[in-house]
Amino acid sequence: MSNTIRIAAAQIDVQLGKVEHNLARILAYSGEAAGNGADLVVFPECALTGYGFDSREEALPAAQAVPGPATDTVSALCSDLGIHVIFGMLEKVEDKLYNTAVLIGPDGIAFKYHKNHIPFQGVDRFVDKGDVPFQLCNAGDVRIGLQIYYDIFFPESARVHSLLGADLVTLPTDFATMGVVARASFILNTRAIENKVYVLSCNRVGIERGYPFCGKSKIVDPMGVTLAEASTDREEIIYAEIDPANARNKIITHAAGEWGIDRMADRRPELYGLITEPTCSD
Repeated sequence: MSNTIRIAAAQIDVQLGKVEHNLARILAYSGEAAGNGADLVVFPECALTGYGFDSREEALPAAQAVPGPATDTVSALCSDLGIHVIFGMLEKVEDKLYNTAVLIGPDGIAFKYHKNHIPFQGVDRFVDKGDVPFQLCNAGDVRIGLQIYYDIFFPESARVHSLLGADLVTLPTDFATMGVVARASFILNTRAIENKVYVLSCNRVGIERGYPFCGKSKIVDPMGVTLAEASTDREEIIYAEIDPANARNKIITHAAGEWGIDRMADRRPELYGLITEPTCSD
């Protein structure tokens, strides 16, 4: 009996502020991926809302609560199709505005994550920072470390998820311009190698307020090998079969009894104290 899970990254062209249009794309591509056997479908950062807002006031009308109308609609689809879906959105929580990623499964909302690392760009200039330590969520038997875009540039994020037991790090993202995509490409494979986990990055395509989003969504295995990669300019879905056992076994044996490594057991955390010290500010 196979223990593999089929995962998918749905690379779409998101329209700024057009929530109903974007929701329709999420539903359509989720259905297509499910029809092709996907158990988990991941969409870009802010896939429901768009990203390039010029003010908090402009962004707020596109934001929704969780649970709310969009998550209710996706929940119904996941229940019908028996799949899990991750997508990005802007979330209103009382007077707060968060850049959020939501995991929804056949039983409804399974998890939501507020982006912890916030760059000074796009709508992130106006959102509130997440303040909950990284934790895992589950899509069936797959243990997921859910991150958003800028998080992947901080190695501590994936390391914490891996120490918690993640099989897969998922990254809804909005990588704009080819230069950022190229740099991120190295990081994705590196995070997989460092932590011996699968990594899935789902980017978007299209142009938003003059910024081109350059696709190249990617799925990487625990040895850093790229399993699937999308184009730079087309809406499309990429797929890969993953086996959680490959991520859970951290021992890499080159020659039994002679040459082997374990990226978790071989750590020296007693030497890393500086990493956890607060950032100094002038």
